[in-house]
Amino acid sequence: MNLPKVCIIGAGCSGFTTAKRLKDYGVPFDIFEASDDIGGTWYYNNPNGMSACYQSLHIDTSKWRLAFEDYPVPTDWPDYPHHSQLLKYFHDYVDHFGLRPHIRFNTRVEKARRREGGGWDVTLSTGETRQYDALAVANGHHWAARVPEYPGHFDGAQIHSHQYRTPFEPVDCIGKRVLVVGMGNSAMDIASELSQRPMADKLFVSTRRGVWIFPKYYQGQPLDKNPAPAWMPKGLRQWLGGRMIRKLVGKMSDYGLPEPEIGPFESHGTVSGEFLLRAGSGDIAMKPAVERLDGDSVVFTDGSREKVDVIVWATGYDILFPFFDDPAFTADSDNRPPPLFKRIMKPGVPDLFYMGLAQPLPTLVNFAEQQSKLVGAFLAGKYALPPEDEMRRIIAADEDYYTGQYYSARRHTIQLDFDHYVRALKKELDKGARRAAAKGNVPPLSARQLEEA
Repeated sequence: MNLPKVCIIGAGCSGFTTAKRLKDYGVPFDIFEASDDIGGTWYYNNPNGMSACYQSLHIDTSKWRLAFEDYPVPTDWPDYPHHSQLLKYFHDYVDHFGLRPHIRFNTRVEKARRREGGGWDVTLSTGETRQYDALAVANGHHWAARVPEYPGHFDGAQIHSHQYRTPFEPVDCIGKRVLVVGMGNSAMDIASELSQRPMADKLFVSTRRGVWIFPKYYQGQPLDKNPAPAWMPKGLRQWLGGRMIRKLVGKMSDYGLPEPEIGPFESHGTVSGEFLLRAGSGDIAMKPAVERLDGDSVVFTDGSREKVDVIVWATGYDILFPFFDDPAFTADSDNRPPPLFKRIMKPGVPDLFYMGLAQPLPTLVNFAEQQSKLVGAFLAGKYALPPEDEMRRIIAADEDYYTGQYYSARRHTIQLDFDHYVRALKKELDKGARRAAAKGNVPPLSARQLEEA
């Protein structure tokens, strides 16, 4: 059977797990990776500038939840592996399944243009243009660092958490007065590291609102190891989970932090095994939101002013697809991507797949591996999509389920419950398999006579 050929953009965990599934189905593909090796954000000091790893980083997801389905993690791993262990696991996976020969390194996709009637013209950094039947976008969403603008100017050093590597690099923070802006996971790690007494002279953390900080362990086990079952109603799971978190950590104000105005599961979870200890030990000074910058100082919304030497902006990322010119395929200014069926496909565009474009709890590492089940089966004719109006209805229902409880913010546009998603995806795959069988399992995209332009 002459199956359609796919261009995969990116050789991070979303790209190479997609490739593995396509290989299982016999679907031909090429992977283009801008860097000199695999790993994306988990490739420390990635020469393409897209890695957010700092030297001390341990992933916040336990090994029990991030493992790929068909390739177990090493048995001697700790519960929360270091980023170097995760990267080696990725390399082992790619080599075990023979994916490396399909990857063209040091080659960036500069433009991807959909042809009239379907198919894609893909222009590479080499200057050549290739034609493909389908496009799988796996360029990640933790690389385009976002730094907010405030009135005034700052005379000291400023970096985004994406650039942070050690207390010495790229800015020497030792003995300095450091302000970390934000209360996400990177902010927790960086603030915890720099607040230790041999590090920064004074460590401030600025936040617009209080957040719940989850511990990494519960009764000696990783907190995410034994979640509530996916079949349990969302409201009940949130109530039980919120009750457990409150019992585990008490009030945030007990640690000198602002009290959250929301429940524990009404914002993206912040996980730290150390931040509450550092705050409770007096090593961290909490400040409200930044109001303006003033030379060697920062002024906050409560009117207070602090002299600061270094600012670390842990303020998130923009979702960008720089290879698309068509705005219908990009995220808007609020970081909201196009409405996507199962967070993968845009109705009416059957040859474009967004892989890993979500903020799933508890893990993103093996999320695209799950999505690839639909993509591989679809391209091989083993799965058929529902009608477009049904796709749109499902999109709306899914968005309400996954994001309805969160406060409105750019960080919450792609939230997702991993376990519920996997359960719902399995049901959809079963339905789609029956639809495909009724159509004779014919691949939906005919392989064209592809030529390099």
